[in-house]
Amino acid sequence: MSEEQIKYQKHYIPLTRDELIERLHLALRPKRFNHVLRVEKTAIKLAKTNGVDPEKASIAGLCHDYAKQRPDDVFIQVIKDKKMSPELLNCGNAIWHGVVGAELLKDELGIWDEDILNAVRHHTTGAAIMSKLEQVIYMADYIEPARDFDGVQTARKITADDLGAGVAYQTKHTLQYLIANNKPVYPKTIETYNAWVPKYERKIN
Repeated sequence: MSEEQIKYQKHYIPLTRDELIERLHLALRPKRFNHVLRVEKTAIKLAKTNGVDPEKASIAGLCHDYAKQRPDDVFIQVIKDKKMSPELLNCGNAIWHGVVGAELLKDELGIWDEDILNAVRHHTTGAAIMSKLEQVIYMADYIEPARDFDGVQTARKITADDLGAGVAYQTKHTLQYLIANNKPVYPKTIETYNAWVPKYERKIN
């Protein structure tokens, strides 16, 4: 099943796929737009092999970066208007486009399915507890075909064999990258590491 064959019939979103694509064209620059198409395709493939609804995977894959290219002041205003955690004000786009972006999906695209929204919220940080859909989007974003970094082929193989082990592999290597580059670590990333990496230690080492 390719991305063109997904027809939205379950009312997770009040748009057809073609209408959603048009909205994404307006929201994203070409490079980012092409990325979300690849993530969608990867997510559908992972969904089919892991018992996840391909329609949900399509929507979440397309929408995961919906807010990625919004200016900072938009995110800050949403955080204040919706009385979200004030700690979010200390973050930046890397966190905002998922956690705050999910609120924009409700307001602008009419998506209210919590599984889809959580997949968007957690696609960069992970979470201690993730549904299969959340795991699919977390990994699809990491291993889509244009990704090219040390370890990506290993990540693809591990994910194909065991989705949860893929989550552990990505989380471990993301944390290592952040530490090596003296980057701040969002607390939820630590929670994700503690929940997933020890559990799959033998499969990712």
